[in-house]
Amino acid sequence: MNNTERELLKIIADMDGTPDGAYNIRANGGLADRKVTPNIDIKSKTDVQGIEITVKSGTVGETMHIPVIISESGHSETVYNDFIVGDNCDVVIMAGCGIHNCGDGEARHDGVHSFFIGKNSKVKYIERHYGEGDGKGGKVMNPTTVVHLADGAYMEMETTQIKGIDSTNRITNATLADDATLIIREKLMTHGEQIATTDFTVDLNGVNSSTNVVSRSVAKDNSRQEFKSRINGNNLCSGHTECDAIIMDNAKVLAIPEITANHIDASLIHEAAIGKIAGEQLIKLMTLGLTEAEAEEEIVNGFLK
Repeated sequence: MNNTERELLKIIADMDGTPDGAYNIRANGGLADRKVTPNIDIKSKTDVQGIEITVKSGTVGETMHIPVIISESGHSETVYNDFIVGDNCDVVIMAGCGIHNCGDGEARHDGVHSFFIGKNSKVKYIERHYGEGDGKGGKVMNPTTVVHLADGAYMEMETTQIKGIDSTNRITNATLADDATLIIREKLMTHGEQIATTDFTVDLNGVNSSTNVVSRSVAKDNSRQEFKSRINGNNLCSGHTECDAIIMDNAKVLAIPEITANHIDASLIHEAAIGKIAGEQLIKLMTLGLTEAEAEEEIVNGFLK
């Protein structure tokens, strides 16, 4: 790999050299490197582009990395990855996609990740998206995540769009069985003429299932964001969805939180807030010696932490 590709891996997957544990690195449509462990197996699919990751029941304390990088202008791909996690596991999955586009052609990655999480297993899933390059070609990412949580399973999703993605349509669909929990934390920034759409749907089918979906976003310049979140309470369950957005310059933000109770014991809450940076916040930081631009950056960074 060249220096540009290595830097992308650092940004999206915290990879500085060869990581411990299992990993699969995809670069410009092909396999760049792979490692498996006795507990985590990774195989290429034969019918479509993508991989199948199998985690043995009882696997605890392992981390796997599955980053994708694109450094060829004009490259476009759709990848299907399946994660089959056995019972009683506790693992971390580091994913993400980085695009470096210095040409005129559009660089695009569409990824469909399907998770099948076994009984009483715990998964932390971290996904980061990042784009860079001084070419005229677009940088496009459309991630789709499908989650199936078995009885007592727990999944925490941390999804971040750092910067540089011109267009993205982020879709997540989840179904939860008895006593399952899904936590989603989305952080998103858009600038320039960028467009970002987020669409979450969570079906709380199991007794005592629960979810907490929180999105924090910043929209700058002429960018546009659209946030949709649906929680369907189909049993004795609890759910909360929240969207907080900072709007700047000439940006536009649309937030549509939706909750549906299909059971008398479903307890659901939704919240949404969109606003500009408060003037007193800027003034306070500027009195400490920061310029207005520096003060804005500090507030935005703190908001997206």
